[in-house]
Amino acid sequence: MITVSDKAKEKVEKLKQDSNIDDSFRLRASVAGGGCSGLSYKLDFDDEVKPMDQEFEDKGVKVVVDMKSFLYLAGTELDFSDGLNGKGFFFNNPNASRTCGCGDSFSV
Repeated sequence: MITVSDKAKEKVEKLKQDSNIDDSFRLRASVAGGGCSGLSYKLDFDDEVKPMDQEFEDKGVKVVVDMKSFLYLAGTELDFSDGLNGKGFFFNNPNASRTCGCGDSFSV
């Protein structure tokens, strides 16, 4: 499962509202090759659910993940920070053995 912190939920709802995105859209989390640690996180809104997608809902936020990415993201919490150390979404991923300094990429 992929969980969503309270701060991430608030930010997702605000982004959807500001961009006029309706409830047919889900948050799509995925992993792609790249970044300084080898794998990087991707996050976007998507209104399509593919047959092999894993679908979760936490705190009212619907999240979809393709099966390949789910292998890397199982048990991950999506969080949001607006503090002095950086602003944006970040992933608390228990599967990552190493992350880069900016938190945008990881390795397993």
